[in-house]
Amino acid sequence: MQTVDFKLTGEYVALCDLLKLAGLASSGGEGKVRVARGDVQVDGQNETRKTAKIRSGQKVVCDGVCIAVR
Repeated sequence: MQTVDFKLTGEYVALCDLLKLAGLASSGGEGKVRVARGDVQVDGQNETRKTAKIRSGQKVVCDGVCIAVR
């Protein structure tokens, strides 16, 4: 599994925006669709909240890519 490190600049980032910023979605709208389809896991659990707050230390998995939020 490929791992991508993402440096958080604020307290949190919305899940749909994280997918866009990490290059796994071409837009925030596409990120929302991917979350709604059940394509995304946060810390090993399926996540369906499109704007879930992702904080430092969490791991997001989509399409065999792990985003490590720092």
